[in-house]
Amino acid sequence: MSKVKTVYTCQNCGTESPKWMGRCASCGQWNTYVEEIVSKSPASARASVTGGTGSKSKPVRLDEIDVLQTFRIVSKDDELNRVLGGGIVPGSVVLVAGDPGIGKSTLMLQLALSFEEPTVVYVSGEESGEQISMRAKRMGYRKTNCYVLAETNTQAIFEQLKVVKPDILIVDSIQTLHTQYIESSSGSVSQIRECAAEMQRYAKESGTPVFLIGHITKEGAIAGPKVLEHIVDTVLQFEGDRNHNYRILRTSKNRFGSTSEIGIYDMQNSGLRQVSNPSELLLSQREELLSGIAIAAMVEGMRPMLIETQALVAQAVYGTPQRSSTGFDTRRLHMLLAVLEKRLGFHFGTKDVFFNIAGGLKVEDPAIDLAVVSALLSSFEDVPIPYNYCFAGEVGLSGEIRAVNRIEQRVSEADKLGFEKIFIPSGNRKALTGMKLKIKVVQVGKVQEVSEKLLNEVTSR
Repeated sequence: MSKVKTVYTCQNCGTESPKWMGRCASCGQWNTYVEEIVSKSPASARASVTGGTGSKSKPVRLDEIDVLQTFRIVSKDDELNRVLGGGIVPGSVVLVAGDPGIGKSTLMLQLALSFEEPTVVYVSGEESGEQISMRAKRMGYRKTNCYVLAETNTQAIFEQLKVVKPDILIVDSIQTLHTQYIESSSGSVSQIRECAAEMQRYAKESGTPVFLIGHITKEGAIAGPKVLEHIVDTVLQFEGDRNHNYRILRTSKNRFGSTSEIGIYDMQNSGLRQVSNPSELLLSQREELLSGIAIAAMVEGMRPMLIETQALVAQAVYGTPQRSSTGFDTRRLHMLLAVLEKRLGFHFGTKDVFFNIAGGLKVEDPAIDLAVVSALLSSFEDVPIPYNYCFAGEVGLSGEIRAVNRIEQRVSEADKLGFEKIFIPSGNRKALTGMKLKIKVVQVGKVQEVSEKLLNEVTSR
């Protein structure tokens, strides 16, 4: 009887070691090595997952390859089509990752139920068929061309796929699958790596697009080995805050499109609703003017949006003033406070400062600096900014207003929503030449000009 060979694998990065170690030498994490049994199967057993013998490829000169326009499967989900680059590419492998309960399964089930002609197989390793049927009925779907398969063994899945021959395959989730060629438990690094490789071979051999739902770790990274992200063609991150209904589908890798696009959804009882105009949802309908609120014209990916920034400046009760920021980098808030104190003489050193991005969004666009500064000045002076004013500009350490990218999209979005005035950097004035706009464009070069043109005009009203 041959001796069973084992290897220790890091569950964080996938590094293998012949013996157990407390700390991984590759990623530096502690207590992540797990013993796994190594079992090598014959090469013929894994030659093809579709049952065929496979074609023998040969090298072809580059100029002899015919370049054809890739046909895409266009779904009814416009937000998903935008993120994928125009539709679903046949034979592609898409990984959808996100926090538990954020709506990954709901998003994929809605995609499966939205098709009428293409056959979709929804492989569930976490829920039974009855649970998925209840969720589908809650979404309002009755008749659809979607098949549900509650199975976790990849070989059994491929046997059923030979019978159904789906046009689209959805797997929920890749961490629950296991293959008989690996003897370790489901969710281990070796199982995830092998199952993902089998799904990739199936997608390429059959031309069927495969969607894999993936879990994430407590640090926010995709669970499993890093090779999982290299195997797939597209990696989608489904983000959001449980306390808010908004969800953002973001692309971190896309071999068939841009990684700058995002999709926005609104979580409701009947499922995820597409948000075609997020600016109208992110802006509150105020009946009276309030100080400390400024509207920022930001760009998320390739999409312009108007968001509401809120600031509260109050006298510090305790010895050390508090600085709190939600949805905005706290260190950048400290920098903007220092600029206002140094260049304009506003003494924030004895004030508590609280800042918030309305709607639960997390914004990294530096072009909202001008709106942040305006909201801080408005709250400090207790002077409200008109609700039909918006701002776009980056603030430098010397107090200058730096030019921002895609200023035409920002101004057009504000003009479309009926804003009266927008403050932009002076360096962006050439980009707006020739544009027919109803909105009044105010150019500013320094924070001193913002304070003078904004506060003096508002107080004179």
